Amino acid sequence: MTSAADFWPGCGFQMLARDTRGWLVPTEGYLQRLLTRPELALVPESCPAEVALHESLAMSPARSVAPQELAAVQDDDARENYTVFMRFRDGLLAAGTLEAYYLQLMRSGAVNVPAVFIDAVVQALLRNLLDDCNDAFEARAAEMLFRPQRITLQDGQMLAGDRATLDMLNETAGLGEVGRLLLQSGALQPTAQVQVLAADNAGQYWQASDRHHFLLDLTHELTQDLSHGLTFKMTRARSGLKALARVLERWVAHLLGVQVLIEPVHQVTDSAWRWHVGLDVESTALLNDLYQDHPVDADRMARLVSLFTLTFANPAEMRADVAGKPVYLGLATNAEGVVRIKPQNLPLNLPLASAS
Repeated sequence: MTSAADFWPGCGFQMLARDTRGWLVPTEGYLQRLLTRPELALVPESCPAEVALHESLAMSPARSVAPQELAAVQDDDARENYTVFMRFRDGLLAAGTLEAYYLQLMRSGAVNVPAVFIDAVVQALLRNLLDDCNDAFEARAAEMLFRPQRITLQDGQMLAGDRATLDMLNETAGLGEVGRLLLQSGALQPTAQVQVLAADNAGQYWQASDRHHFLLDLTHELTQDLSHGLTFKMTRARSGLKALARVLERWVAHLLGVQVLIEPVHQVTDSAWRWHVGLDVESTALLNDLYQDHPVDADRMARLVSLFTLTFANPAEMRADVAGKPVYLGLATNAEGVVRIKPQNLPLNLPLASAS
Protein backbone atom coordinates (compact mmCIF):
# COMPACT_ATOMS: atom_id res chain seq x y z
CA MET A 1 0.00 0.00 0.00
CA THR A 2 1.09 3.54 -0.65
CA SER A 3 3.30 5.03 2.04
CA ALA A 4 1.54 7.31 4.49
CA ALA A 5 4.07 10.10 3.93
CA ASP A 6 3.23 13.16 6.05
CA PHE A 7 -0.53 12.88 6.43
CA TRP A 8 -2.51 15.54 8.33
CA PRO A 9 0.27 18.12 7.79
CA GLY A 10 -1.91 20.79 9.35
CA CYS A 11 -1.64 19.24 12.83
CA GLY A 12 1.98 20.35 13.27
CA PHE A 13 3.31 16.88 14.08
CA GLN A 14 6.58 17.52 12.26
CA MET A 15 7.27 20.44 14.62
CA LEU A 16 7.02 18.28 17.74
CA ALA A 17 9.81 16.28 19.38
CA ARG A 18 9.62 12.87 21.04
CA ASP A 19 10.91 11.97 24.49
CA THR A 20 12.42 8.58 25.32
CA ARG A 21 8.93 7.18 25.95
CA GLY A 22 7.80 8.21 22.50
CA TRP A 23 5.51 10.95 23.84
CA LEU A 24 5.33 14.35 22.15
CA VAL A 25 7.27 17.31 23.54
CA PRO A 26 5.97 20.79 22.63
CA THR A 27 8.51 22.98 20.85
CA GLU A 28 8.64 26.67 19.99
CA GLY A 29 7.84 25.73 16.40
CA TYR A 30 4.69 23.92 17.51
CA LEU A 31 3.58 26.86 19.66
CA GLN A 32 4.26 29.24 16.78
CA ARG A 33 2.05 27.12 14.56
CA LEU A 34 -0.77 27.34 17.10
CA LEU A 35 -0.50 31.11 16.88
CA THR A 36 -1.44 30.90 13.19
CA ARG A 37 -4.86 29.46 14.04
CA PRO A 38 -7.80 31.61 12.83
CA GLU A 39 -8.82 32.38 16.41
CA LEU A 40 -5.47 34.11 17.00
CA ALA A 41 -4.76 35.52 13.56
CA LEU A 42 -4.45 39.28 13.18
CA VAL A 43 -7.24 41.08 11.31
CA PRO A 44 -7.35 44.61 9.88
CA GLU A 45 -9.27 45.72 12.98
CA SER A 46 -6.58 44.47 15.39
CA CYS A 47 -5.47 47.25 17.71
CA PRO A 48 -1.76 48.16 18.09
CA ALA A 49 -1.55 46.33 21.43
CA GLU A 50 -2.86 43.11 19.86
CA VAL A 51 -0.47 43.43 16.92
CA ALA A 52 2.46 43.94 19.29
CA LEU A 53 1.41 40.98 21.44
CA HIS A 54 0.95 38.67 18.47
CA GLU A 55 4.25 39.65 16.87
CA SER A 56 6.19 39.22 20.10
CA LEU A 57 4.65 35.80 20.75
CA ALA A 58 5.38 34.76 17.17
CA MET A 59 9.04 35.54 17.86
CA SER A 60 9.11 33.99 21.35
CA PRO A 61 5.97 31.88 21.87
CA ALA A 62 6.94 30.59 25.32
CA ARG A 63 7.62 33.98 26.87
CA SER A 64 5.64 35.19 29.85
CA VAL A 65 3.00 37.84 29.16
CA ALA A 66 2.34 40.56 31.70
CA PRO A 67 -1.31 41.16 32.71
CA GLN A 68 -1.13 44.72 31.43
CA GLU A 69 -0.18 43.47 27.95
CA LEU A 70 -3.38 41.47 27.81
CA ALA A 71 -5.45 44.23 29.32
CA ALA A 72 -4.26 46.58 26.58
CA VAL A 73 -5.89 44.44 23.88
CA GLN A 74 -9.07 46.36 23.09
CA ASP A 75 -11.25 43.65 21.54
CA ASP A 76 -12.88 41.47 24.21
CA ASP A 77 -12.92 38.34 22.05
CA ALA A 78 -9.29 38.74 21.02
CA ARG A 79 -8.22 39.29 24.63
CA GLU A 80 -10.10 36.14 25.70
CA ASN A 81 -8.56 34.12 22.86
CA TYR A 82 -5.04 35.07 23.93
CA THR A 83 -5.86 34.32 27.56
CA VAL A 84 -7.06 30.85 26.57
CA PHE A 85 -4.04 30.26 24.33
CA MET A 86 -1.64 31.08 27.16
CA ARG A 87 -3.53 28.87 29.59
CA PHE A 88 -3.25 26.04 27.06
CA ARG A 89 0.40 26.81 26.29
CA ASP A 90 1.38 27.00 29.95
CA GLY A 91 -0.39 23.70 30.64
CA LEU A 92 1.48 21.99 27.81
CA LEU A 93 4.85 23.31 28.94
CA ALA A 94 4.22 22.42 32.57
CA ALA A 95 3.16 18.87 31.71
CA GLY A 96 6.17 18.37 29.46
CA THR A 97 4.38 16.30 26.80
CA LEU A 98 1.09 16.49 24.95
CA GLU A 99 0.14 13.06 26.29
CA ALA A 100 0.78 14.02 29.92
CA TYR A 101 -1.14 17.28 29.45
CA TYR A 102 -4.11 15.49 27.90
CA LEU A 103 -4.32 12.85 30.62
CA GLN A 104 -3.89 15.39 33.42
CA LEU A 105 -6.54 17.67 31.94
CA MET A 106 -9.09 14.89 31.44
CA ARG A 107 -8.45 13.27 34.81
CA SER A 108 -8.79 16.62 36.57
CA GLY A 109 -12.46 16.87 35.65
CA ALA A 110 -11.89 20.60 35.12
CA VAL A 111 -11.37 21.09 31.38
CA ASN A 112 -10.48 24.76 31.11
CA VAL A 113 -9.66 25.07 27.40
CA PRO A 114 -12.02 24.95 24.40
CA ALA A 115 -12.62 21.80 22.39
CA VAL A 116 -10.67 23.22 19.46
CA PHE A 117 -7.41 22.96 21.44
CA ILE A 118 -8.26 19.52 22.83
CA ASP A 119 -9.03 18.24 19.33
CA ALA A 120 -5.70 19.65 18.13
CA VAL A 121 -3.89 17.69 20.86
CA VAL A 122 -5.81 14.50 20.08
CA GLN A 123 -4.99 14.83 16.38
CA ALA A 124 -1.29 15.28 17.12
CA LEU A 125 -1.32 12.28 19.47
CA LEU A 126 -3.00 10.11 16.85
CA ARG A 127 -0.59 11.30 14.18
CA ASN A 128 2.22 10.20 16.48
CA LEU A 129 0.88 6.73 17.25
CA LEU A 130 -0.02 6.18 13.58
CA ASP A 131 3.35 7.39 12.31
CA ASP A 132 4.26 3.87 11.18
CA CYS A 133 0.81 3.21 9.75
CA ASN A 134 0.34 2.78 6.01
CA ASP A 135 -3.32 1.81 6.28
CA ALA A 136 -5.59 4.56 4.96
CA PHE A 137 -8.62 2.97 6.61
CA GLU A 138 -7.03 3.28 10.06
CA ALA A 139 -5.94 6.87 9.41
CA ARG A 140 -9.45 7.78 8.22
CA ALA A 141 -11.02 5.98 11.19
CA ALA A 142 -8.72 7.93 13.53
CA GLU A 143 -10.29 11.17 12.27
CA MET A 144 -13.42 10.13 14.13
CA LEU A 145 -11.63 10.80 17.42
CA PHE A 146 -11.17 14.52 16.75
CA ARG A 147 -13.72 15.46 14.06
CA PRO A 148 -17.49 14.93 14.44
CA GLN A 149 -19.01 12.63 11.82
CA ARG A 150 -22.40 12.56 10.12
CA ILE A 151 -23.75 9.03 9.78
CA THR A 152 -25.97 8.24 6.80
CA LEU A 153 -27.52 5.04 5.45
CA GLN A 154 -27.16 4.59 1.72
CA ASP A 155 -27.95 1.43 -0.26
CA GLY A 156 -27.61 -0.71 2.84
CA GLN A 157 -24.31 0.85 3.86
CA MET A 158 -23.67 2.89 7.00
CA LEU A 159 -21.35 5.71 5.99
CA ALA A 160 -19.47 8.19 8.20
CA GLY A 161 -18.63 11.55 6.65
CA ASP A 162 -16.81 14.51 8.14
CA ARG A 163 -19.55 16.80 9.47
CA ALA A 164 -17.82 20.09 8.72
CA THR A 165 -16.89 19.00 5.19
CA LEU A 166 -20.36 17.68 4.36
CA ASP A 167 -22.05 20.78 5.77
CA MET A 168 -19.74 23.05 3.79
CA LEU A 169 -20.31 21.15 0.56
CA ASN A 170 -24.05 21.11 1.17
CA GLU A 171 -24.09 24.88 1.71
CA THR A 172 -21.59 26.03 -0.91
CA ALA A 173 -20.88 23.05 -3.22
CA GLY A 174 -17.25 23.62 -2.26
CA LEU A 175 -17.18 27.00 -4.02
CA GLY A 176 -17.34 29.30 -1.01
CA GLU A 177 -19.67 32.28 -1.00
CA VAL A 178 -20.07 32.13 -4.78
CA GLY A 179 -21.30 28.57 -4.47
CA ARG A 180 -23.70 29.57 -1.72
CA LEU A 181 -25.23 32.27 -3.92
CA LEU A 182 -25.48 29.94 -6.90
CA LEU A 183 -27.19 27.30 -4.80
CA GLN A 184 -29.64 29.87 -3.43
CA SER A 185 -30.44 31.09 -6.95
CA GLY A 186 -31.01 27.56 -8.20
CA ALA A 187 -28.24 27.90 -10.77
CA LEU A 188 -26.20 25.14 -9.13
CA GLN A 189 -27.34 21.79 -7.81
CA PRO A 190 -25.91 20.56 -4.50
CA THR A 191 -23.19 18.02 -5.03
CA ALA A 192 -21.16 16.11 -2.49
CA GLN A 193 -17.56 16.02 -3.68
CA VAL A 194 -16.85 13.00 -1.53
CA GLN A 195 -16.20 9.32 -2.12
CA VAL A 196 -16.29 6.18 -0.05
CA LEU A 197 -12.82 5.01 0.96
CA ALA A 198 -12.13 1.69 -0.74
CA ALA A 199 -9.20 -0.46 -1.76
CA ASP A 200 -9.03 1.12 -5.22
CA ASN A 201 -8.81 4.73 -3.99
CA ALA A 202 -7.08 4.29 -0.60
CA GLY A 203 -3.79 5.52 -2.05
CA GLN A 204 -5.38 8.91 -2.71
CA TYR A 205 -6.13 9.43 0.98
CA TRP A 206 -2.60 10.45 1.95
CA GLN A 207 -2.34 13.40 -0.44
CA ALA A 208 -5.81 14.68 0.51
CA SER A 209 -5.83 13.81 4.21
CA ASP A 210 -6.38 17.40 5.39
CA ARG A 211 -9.43 17.81 3.14
CA HIS A 212 -11.51 15.19 5.01
CA HIS A 213 -13.42 14.25 1.85
CA PHE A 214 -13.49 10.48 2.25
CA LEU A 215 -16.49 8.63 3.64
CA LEU A 216 -15.79 5.64 5.89
CA ASP A 217 -17.98 2.57 5.53
CA LEU A 218 -19.04 1.42 9.00
CA THR A 219 -21.28 -1.40 7.79
CA HIS A 220 -21.03 -4.51 9.94
CA GLU A 221 -21.88 -7.03 7.25
CA LEU A 222 -23.10 -7.18 3.69
CA THR A 223 -26.29 -9.19 3.26
CA GLN A 224 -26.99 -10.87 -0.06
CA ASP A 225 -30.42 -12.36 -0.80
CA LEU A 226 -30.23 -15.82 -2.30
CA SER A 227 -32.96 -17.94 -3.84
CA HIS A 228 -35.50 -19.90 -1.78
CA GLY A 229 -35.66 -17.19 0.87
CA LEU A 230 -32.08 -17.69 2.00
CA THR A 231 -29.68 -14.89 2.89
CA PHE A 232 -25.92 -14.90 2.95
CA LYS A 233 -24.01 -12.63 5.31
CA MET A 234 -20.43 -11.76 4.50
CA THR A 235 -18.21 -9.89 6.95
CA ARG A 236 -16.58 -6.95 5.23
CA ALA A 237 -12.86 -7.43 4.73
CA ARG A 238 -12.19 -3.67 4.95
CA SER A 239 -14.69 -2.58 7.56
CA GLY A 240 -14.27 0.91 8.95
CA LEU A 241 -15.39 -0.50 12.30
CA LYS A 242 -12.42 -2.87 12.32
CA ALA A 243 -10.10 0.01 11.44
CA LEU A 244 -11.57 2.08 14.27
CA ALA A 245 -11.04 -0.84 16.65
CA ARG A 246 -7.36 -1.05 15.66
CA VAL A 247 -6.96 2.70 16.28
CA LEU A 248 -8.58 2.44 19.70
CA GLU A 249 -6.22 -0.43 20.57
CA ARG A 250 -3.25 1.78 19.69
CA TRP A 251 -4.79 4.68 21.65
CA VAL A 252 -5.07 2.59 24.83
CA ALA A 253 -1.59 1.10 24.44
CA HIS A 254 0.00 4.51 23.83
CA LEU A 255 -1.64 6.34 26.74
CA LEU A 256 -1.93 3.55 29.31
CA GLY A 257 0.75 1.06 28.28
CA VAL A 258 -1.89 -1.68 28.30
CA GLN A 259 -2.42 -4.14 25.43
CA VAL A 260 -6.08 -4.76 24.56
CA LEU A 261 -7.98 -6.43 21.73
CA ILE A 262 -11.09 -4.65 20.45
CA GLU A 263 -13.60 -6.25 18.07
CA PRO A 264 -16.89 -4.93 16.64
CA VAL A 265 -19.95 -7.00 17.57
CA HIS A 266 -23.66 -6.87 16.74
CA GLN A 267 -25.10 -7.35 20.19
CA VAL A 268 -24.33 -8.08 23.81
CA THR A 269 -25.74 -11.43 24.96
CA ASP A 270 -23.59 -11.72 28.08
CA SER A 271 -25.76 -12.46 31.11
CA ALA A 272 -22.75 -11.63 33.31
CA TRP A 273 -22.11 -8.22 31.71
CA ARG A 274 -19.90 -6.44 34.23
CA TRP A 275 -18.32 -3.33 32.65
CA HIS A 276 -19.01 -1.00 29.75
CA VAL A 277 -17.66 2.26 28.35
CA GLY A 278 -19.54 4.50 25.96
CA LEU A 279 -17.30 6.12 23.35
CA ASP A 280 -19.62 9.15 23.25
CA VAL A 281 -22.34 10.81 25.33
CA GLU A 282 -25.21 9.03 23.57
CA SER A 283 -23.84 5.48 23.82
CA THR A 284 -22.81 6.05 27.44
CA ALA A 285 -26.40 6.88 28.39
CA LEU A 286 -27.74 4.04 26.23
CA LEU A 287 -25.43 1.40 27.71
CA ASN A 288 -26.17 2.64 31.22
CA ASP A 289 -29.90 2.20 30.62
CA LEU A 290 -29.49 -1.25 29.08
CA TYR A 291 -27.21 -2.35 31.93
CA GLN A 292 -29.77 -1.22 34.50
CA ASP A 293 -32.66 -2.83 32.56
CA HIS A 294 -34.28 0.54 31.90
CA PRO A 295 -36.55 0.67 28.85
CA VAL A 296 -34.91 2.05 25.70
CA ASP A 297 -37.19 3.14 22.86
CA ALA A 298 -36.67 2.07 19.27
CA ASP A 299 -35.49 5.51 18.11
CA ARG A 300 -32.60 5.50 20.59
CA MET A 301 -31.66 1.92 19.76
CA ALA A 302 -31.60 2.85 16.07
CA ARG A 303 -28.88 5.42 16.80
CA LEU A 304 -26.47 2.70 17.86
CA VAL A 305 -23.72 2.52 15.24
CA SER A 306 -21.86 -0.41 16.78
CA LEU A 307 -20.92 -2.32 19.87
CA PHE A 308 -17.42 -3.61 20.58
CA THR A 309 -15.82 -6.08 22.96
CA LEU A 310 -12.54 -5.07 24.59
CA THR A 311 -10.41 -7.75 26.22
CA PHE A 312 -7.15 -7.25 28.08
CA ALA A 313 -4.16 -9.25 26.83
CA ASN A 314 -3.14 -9.58 30.48
CA PRO A 315 -6.18 -9.94 32.79
CA ALA A 316 -3.93 -9.15 35.77
CA GLU A 317 -3.91 -5.53 34.57
CA MET A 318 -7.66 -5.36 35.27
CA ARG A 319 -9.45 -4.73 38.54
CA ALA A 320 -9.68 -8.01 40.42
CA ASP A 321 -13.50 -8.04 40.51
CA VAL A 322 -13.76 -7.95 36.69
CA ALA A 323 -10.47 -9.63 35.69
CA GLY A 324 -10.89 -11.78 32.61
CA LYS A 325 -14.30 -10.33 31.76
CA PRO A 326 -14.85 -8.43 28.49
CA VAL A 327 -15.46 -4.69 28.53
CA TYR A 328 -18.28 -3.65 26.20
CA LEU A 329 -17.97 -0.45 24.21
CA GLY A 330 -20.69 1.47 22.40
CA LEU A 331 -20.79 4.02 19.59
CA ALA A 332 -23.95 5.97 18.81
CA THR A 333 -25.20 9.08 17.04
CA ASN A 334 -27.17 11.91 18.56
CA ALA A 335 -30.68 12.78 17.36
CA GLU A 336 -29.17 14.69 14.41
CA GLY A 337 -27.23 11.65 13.21
CA VAL A 338 -23.85 12.97 14.39
CA VAL A 339 -21.21 10.91 16.18
CA ARG A 340 -18.91 12.85 18.49
CA ILE A 341 -16.40 10.44 20.01
CA LYS A 342 -14.92 11.38 23.38
CA PRO A 343 -11.51 9.68 23.16
CA GLN A 344 -10.81 10.37 26.83
CA ASN A 345 -13.52 7.89 27.83
CA LEU A 346 -11.29 4.86 27.29
CA PRO A 347 -8.21 5.92 29.29
CA LEU A 348 -10.43 7.36 32.03
CA ASN A 349 -12.96 4.55 32.40
CA LEU A 350 -11.27 1.21 31.76
CA PRO A 351 -11.22 -1.06 34.85
CA LEU A 352 -7.49 -0.92 35.49
CA ALA A 353 -5.88 -2.67 38.43
CA SER A 354 -3.98 0.50 39.26
CA ALA A 355 -3.78 4.04 37.91
CA SER A 356 -1.53 4.28 34.86
